[in-house]
Amino acid sequence: MRIATWNVNSIKQRMPRLVPWLDERRPDVVCLQETKLADDALSDLLGDELAARGYEFAAHGETAWNGVAILSRVGLADVTTGLADAPGFPHPEARAIAATCDGVRVHSVYVPNGRVPESDHYEYKLAWLTALRAVVAAAGPATVVCGDMNIAPTDADVFDPDAYIGQTHVTPREREALAELMAVGLHDVVRDRWPGERVFSYWDYRAGMFHQDLGMRIDLVLAGDPVAARVKAAWIDRQARKGKGPSDHAPVIVDLDEAPDGDIGPVVPPPSNPVTKRGAKKLPQA
Repeated sequence: MRIATWNVNSIKQRMPRLVPWLDERRPDVVCLQETKLADDALSDLLGDELAARGYEFAAHGETAWNGVAILSRVGLADVTTGLADAPGFPHPEARAIAATCDGVRVHSVYVPNGRVPESDHYEYKLAWLTALRAVVAAAGPATVVCGDMNIAPTDADVFDPDAYIGQTHVTPREREALAELMAVGLHDVVRDRWPGERVFSYWDYRAGMFHQDLGMRIDLVLAGDPVAARVKAAWIDRQARKGKGPSDHAPVIVDLDEAPDGDIGPVVPPPSNPVTKRGAKKLPQA
């Protein structure tokens, strides 16, 4: 089974990229984030294309913001939207959906950004992660949590830790919240497979960050023991970030039981001219 997760940053804008990508990579399960589309509108936009390719789908969206979905051609059962006891900002947002696909409980999540450390939105992010942890803990070990976590797990997951001083995504409290989520029995399968490699999944649109490989790894696949034991390949589909009209995130692909493309990771294709000197670049917003 091939599982993929992708923050598409507007499914409407990404349609010219998404459908050909489905045909090329042929994932069995796809978790999408930032669909930015109400459920009926997503169905109208994508329903026929998905049905023609054998996918069922479930969505939890809202107009213009947030939004998550799961596409599956290996079954889609027991769909739940949202998180029990999750906080809102101020109202509950469309940030989580779960379904059982071929015996695996699949969660597609879009964790709040946090905006500014110690802000109200930052506290909302931490409280939301606590609610996610409770839901995942109750789901059992045959579980995978996929999505845009908006947290780089360690300093190795950003191009230069010094560039992120004072920013969200890297603070101790965020990383502790992610570690607490993983402590329920989840494995970061990309990092487990490529422990010493430079691996990013997000690059800012501005300042040529992608072409210099100045990114972050914030899109994760976290798998319970029985799922992690089945992993044969885990990689970032950097090709999908190239070209015209891309998302600022690349898909993360994990193959269970067999790897149709071989163990080709960690980043496909690898960057040709990465800037690796620390201190050489700042964040565009800095």
